[in-house]
Amino acid sequence: MRTDSGATAARLRQLRYDAGMAKATWNGAVIAESEKFEVVEGNVYFPPESVKAEYLHPSETHTTCWWKGEASYYTLEVQGKRNPDAAWFYPDPSDAAKNVEGFVAFWRGVTVER
Repeated sequence: MRTDSGATAARLRQLRYDAGMAKATWNGAVIAESEKFEVVEGNVYFPPESVKAEYLHPSETHTTCWWKGEASYYTLEVQGKRNPDAAWFYPDPSDAAKNVEGFVAFWRGVTVER
């Protein structure tokens, strides 16, 4: 049986332009906030211009998703506290995930509301 990974990927991602805001917070600081964002596999991806770069520090960590490609990570630092690899992004995603190219998602204790 043949499967079409492109069609599967299309089902897994959703484009959101909600009337409300999506917001990511950690350690009392707003890390990202935007009315426009992407939701893929339940994760909110923020456009790079909506993320406060002063809280992000590049990490050496990389992982690979079977359909999105290689993810790079950031460590968050807020008020002297660090949260290693708490944010990730796809600098050069597969064609199926181009909608999140450069967008940043969060986990590891970061609260994301929408």
